[in-house]
Amino acid sequence: MTDAVGPGPQYDAFADEFLEHAREGLYNAHYDRPTCLRLLGAVAGRTVLDVACGPGLYAEELAARGARVIGLDQSPRMIQLCRERVPAGVFHVHDLADRLHWLPDASVDLVLFALGLEYVDDRTSALRELRRVLRPDGALVLSRLHPTGDWLRHGGSYFDVRVVDETWSRGWQVRYWLAPLERTCEELHEAGFLIERLLEPRPAAEGALVDRDRHERLLREPVGFLAIRALPAPGR
Repeated sequence: MTDAVGPGPQYDAFADEFLEHAREGLYNAHYDRPTCLRLLGAVAGRTVLDVACGPGLYAEELAARGARVIGLDQSPRMIQLCRERVPAGVFHVHDLADRLHWLPDASVDLVLFALGLEYVDDRTSALRELRRVLRPDGALVLSRLHPTGDWLRHGGSYFDVRVVDETWSRGWQVRYWLAPLERTCEELHEAGFLIERLLEPRPAAEGALVDRDRHERLLREPVGFLAIRALPAPGR
């Protein structure tokens, strides 16, 4: 696994701008976060590993709900923002190409991996490492770009697994993997997880106040995100 696609260098360039965008933006605040938090369930008194934690918006909410938060991100600036936002949390600059050597086996109750999977080259190895640190009765919640939306936007074969370069609306340059849903399910299986739930979420009603046109499109088309709750497979 290399860091060629990883989000650290690309997100460092616009970390502060991303914080302002994601704090109340439709896709983050009214679409992804409500869905993932719902799949995590009650977190009070539990240790949650926030993978690809970004500027700490999830970590802040998890801490407010009573969780003990540990976070990691490849971007040093994102980690700095996390530490400022959630002083009680423990945050590490970490590349998922490397083992989580600072976490023992079965040491966290829940793992959150929101909108970061597509930046990882060796996703199965990274998921296997998250499986290692997760307690047997724990759960992984991850979200990713909806593969149908990817395919509609980029064309080509839906089933091709490939890297794309893209410029987002604010001029942000990003590089990430496109993969069909089947590939994500297989990677979870290979890493020792069983999928408990898979959601194709709809945005919260409040999101219409932020961007009515995109809100209405997300209500009728698979062009946004999907979210998965997965459990450690027994005996794996």
